[in-house]
Amino acid sequence: MKLARIGQPGQERPAILDSEGRLRDLSAHVADIGPATLSGGELDRLKALDIASLPMIDAPVRYGPPVIPTGKIICIGLNYTDHAAEVGLPVPTEPTVFMKGCRTSGANDPIRLPKGAERGDWEVELAIVIGKGGLYIEEADALDHVAGYSLFHDVSERSYQMERGGQWTKGKSFPGFAPLGPWLVTTDELGDAGDLGIWLEVNGVRRQDGTTRNLVFGVRQVVSYLSRFFELEPGDVIATGTPAGVGLGLKPQQFLKAGDVVKLGIDGLGVQEQQIVSWEPSISS
Repeated sequence: MKLARIGQPGQERPAILDSEGRLRDLSAHVADIGPATLSGGELDRLKALDIASLPMIDAPVRYGPPVIPTGKIICIGLNYTDHAAEVGLPVPTEPTVFMKGCRTSGANDPIRLPKGAERGDWEVELAIVIGKGGLYIEEADALDHVAGYSLFHDVSERSYQMERGGQWTKGKSFPGFAPLGPWLVTTDELGDAGDLGIWLEVNGVRRQDGTTRNLVFGVRQVVSYLSRFFELEPGDVIATGTPAGVGLGLKPQQFLKAGDVVKLGIDGLGVQEQQIVSWEPSISS
């Protein structure tokens, strides 16, 4: 299944894509797509619906985050060998973990740069969405705890991340720095997501072009590892890292500025496109 949440911020309603990629309204069958929907038997109940009989939703629409943004956003750094090489750091011997302190935003919402931003950067990532929580999850059982996957943009302000002391989180957490979606694709379609093309363009120029085959730590490993330190809960989002081609790694380095357009995608997970804008308090995040 491909599940989505459609509508303006705070007014999203649940939807599902049919076999021809058309949006169908799920409002009569589920109030929203959140932790309660992802856990238990709710996904199985939705899979059993006659999707073609559901009311169609006419475009154009805004895609909100495909899951209510109430869970944690846990991120894995340096999880592609080529990305570790481009930033001059060794490949980790165990996952490098950090958090994003913002909520997820819509797939195509504008990305607002902070006041005085100097080094805004892009990172396309595969996101795992947890369906069944747990601690000390075995790798063999990890997919039982995954509701599905989504496309994630781990936006950063590198000057905050690398030049202001402390940990990475302050460079990762400005409002709007976590676009998710457009869809949540359940594991029955993608399995362990171990062979998906992943790419990103800035102003029409391909900057990142990789495959999830190059993940240092795959989906099963990441879920099992994190469950040793976090109690994973339904609705948690795990961003699994980015391939080479970030602005920080280019020579010369290049960073985002107002007016840029970023487009990114992963096989089977759809495409995002965002306009980069300067900080304005009136812009919704």
